Amino acid sequence: MNKKIKIAVDAMGGDFAPTAVVEGAVHACREYGVEIVLVGKKDLINKALKQLNASYLPISVHHASEVVKMADNPLDVIRKKKDSSIRVGVQIVKDNMAAAFVSAGNSGAVVSAGLFGLKRIKGIDRPAIATVMPTLTGRVIVADAGANNSCKPFNLVQFAIMSSVYSKYFLKCQNPKVGVLSNGEEDTKGTEVVKQTHRLLKQGSLNYIGFVEGKEVFNGNVDVVVCDGFTGNILLKVAEGIAESIGSALKEELKRTLMSKIGVLFSRNAFGRLKKRYDYSEQGGAPLLGVNAPVIIAHGRSSSYAIKNAVRAARDFANASVIDHIQNDLEVNNDLQTIGRKPSFINRVLQDISLKKDE
Repeated sequence: MNKKIKIAVDAMGGDFAPTAVVEGAVHACREYGVEIVLVGKKDLINKALKQLNASYLPISVHHASEVVKMADNPLDVIRKKKDSSIRVGVQIVKDNMAAAFVSAGNSGAVVSAGLFGLKRIKGIDRPAIATVMPTLTGRVIVADAGANNSCKPFNLVQFAIMSSVYSKYFLKCQNPKVGVLSNGEEDTKGTEVVKQTHRLLKQGSLNYIGFVEGKEVFNGNVDVVVCDGFTGNILLKVAEGIAESIGSALKEELKRTLMSKIGVLFSRNAFGRLKKRYDYSEQGGAPLLGVNAPVIIAHGRSSSYAIKNAVRAARDFANASVIDHIQNDLEVNNDLQTIGRKPSFINRVLQDISLKKDE
């Protein structure tokens, strides 16, 4: 049974903030038994709460005077907007006033605030956004989905370890199959970074199945797909665009004739299940793996329903002790991670001294 925890929610993040965010938080509070701290402009938040008759719920408001816009430079949030709802929300979690943070705002700013505010899990070089996407048989995690445009092989190895843990303890996949996104299945395909990552993962203890082509991401044969954030974000956006285009085209075709309209009546339940399966709002948001507290990044277009599910994801992430499990798996795969790293200047000097002594 999930214990009751407190979630900090960025009330000013997203295209429909604060109205949709506050409404989603209220629904989450009612349905999931969590406490909520809404972070942002107090007058706007209280106005939205009053309209929802939520005074009896365990929801508090923490004022933050600044709002991060989607076009803002993520680093400026750290340097200049120190009283933004994103930075203040992360600080609330850092101060142990909440167990997790949820935001539908500027994802780059959330990554920066999470990284600088909560710090990295020991042994992690870079955090990764792990997006959960639907497949023909279940779900697949794509990491990184936007936090790092360029990566080293050991970064991708760490993404694989963290995502495998998340798949096991959050999605309840017993032995997640891990693949590296490439332009072919052969060992000779892909960039040098991809090929080095492939060689490293073959030496590790993860259930690594090799290269995965784009067409195989959604067929259900892989549970974790590893790539850099630039590639992963493009994959995510293309998948969203295709799903929306097919949905719109299908609606037009079903309205075209009387017979197709009648067919819709008999297939309404099936279409409803299909929509629910491929709707990003069902997942709520993507975790930022690699920082020392649960952070969920929701879609910028999140509705109140999506925010509600993002809060649920934050609660489940915290209750699953994913961060502790990541730390344990990093220790198990320590040798795998260090292969391919360049030693620091100090370590190189110490190695040289040791070699000279041996001589």
